[in-house]
Amino acid sequence: MEETKSKRVVAIVGRPNVGKSALFNRLVGRRVSIVHEEVGVTRDRVACEASWNDQRFELIDTGGLGHFGKQVAPDQIVAGTEQQAEIAIADASFIIFVTDITAGVAPLDEEVARILHQSGRTVILAANKADNPDRDETIYEFDRLGFPAFPVSAIQNRGISELLENLVSQLPKEENPTEKTPLRVAVVGRPNAGKSSYINRLLKSDRVIVSDVPGTTRDSVEIPFTIGKGESARHYQLIDTAGVQKDTRSKGAVDWFSNLRTDKAIERADVVVMVLDAETGPTSRDKKVAAKIIDAQKGCMLLINKWDLAQDADDEITQTKYLPALREALPFLGFAPVLFVSAKSGYNIKRSIEAIDYVAAQTRVEITTGVLNRVIEQACEKYPPPVAHGKRLKVYYATQTGTNPIYFKVFVNNPEYARSNWLAYLQNQFRDAFGLEGAPIFIKLVARSRPKK
Repeated sequence: MEETKSKRVVAIVGRPNVGKSALFNRLVGRRVSIVHEEVGVTRDRVACEASWNDQRFELIDTGGLGHFGKQVAPDQIVAGTEQQAEIAIADASFIIFVTDITAGVAPLDEEVARILHQSGRTVILAANKADNPDRDETIYEFDRLGFPAFPVSAIQNRGISELLENLVSQLPKEENPTEKTPLRVAVVGRPNAGKSSYINRLLKSDRVIVSDVPGTTRDSVEIPFTIGKGESARHYQLIDTAGVQKDTRSKGAVDWFSNLRTDKAIERADVVVMVLDAETGPTSRDKKVAAKIIDAQKGCMLLINKWDLAQDADDEITQTKYLPALREALPFLGFAPVLFVSAKSGYNIKRSIEAIDYVAAQTRVEITTGVLNRVIEQACEKYPPPVAHGKRLKVYYATQTGTNPIYFKVFVNNPEYARSNWLAYLQNQFRDAFGLEGAPIFIKLVARSRPKK
């Protein structure tokens, strides 16, 4: 068994219908909804970054990996439950064992507990569906399973704080590579889109700490700042492309220097924040900038600035109506989250800070091999690989080989059997399972013979 004790990876496991996915969504939902196009929407995920009191960790929902149908035999349920426990043991360092406090200790709970005890992993028990204090009194029944037990309600958000306080106190110290190598965030866009106004508003926010660097002037292209507090705070360098001075030689020279600065900022960035004018929408110049972001393989998010002015000009306009036209104009940036802001009024500026931080994290996601291959297996079951020249593409296994951008190496019988629409489908399955909002994904097929058994 692969040793994962040093990793901050937490898996949620338990028998069917105890609320594993509900608890998962409760723990990661706010961060996911930050970058979702509709506020308050939580997507179903298999894995996602979660955080509690500035403590970050990866959370895996084994409920999203099961194969439970609407009607299955009892022995299949037992086998499926055991499989989920084994998934947690293989891929995580810490386990949240979910039970149903209204049902008491079920035989399947005892089976899962037995497997988890043998694993040697750190386990805490979440007795879910404790929707009111009266149900808390039965928590002691779960003591016989041998793990610290906490009454919680994923739906009512009861007991979650106590559960997570116990969890994060046991996690190993978090490695923070951004302390030595801060992430670079480039704010780009055409003139008059509001880049300077957004940057000024951003740096004055109480969610951002700007370093006091002697000698920093308007000509400086990088501004250090941090998001969060303590050891988990992520460190950034803001690359300001808004400081292009007027050139008296010609308008052409101004445009040339502006474009050159934008190109260099994109190349140096880890995440690109592309600012668009809500009133005018994407122009041909915006599309050229977007193409450069794609070519540079950078993480990206779209900020639709001056949203207050757009609403003043048309009181019937809504974000829901605006988005389809935006996506149609910039189809190649469909992976990039969209956020509507107003640098003038401050609307959504704090959410934009959290979104930048979230997208930066997505570009550096490391997915465990076991979870990745189970997602591919399910993807192949739902939509079998294509047939070419009378032979079907066979997928053996996959591994992640890089971050920022996200690279997956998929081993198959013959890459020539693949079709672009199926690869696009596989990419979408990865996004459904892992999110990866704002992170470009690349899939490389590698020919390999079927492993011998």
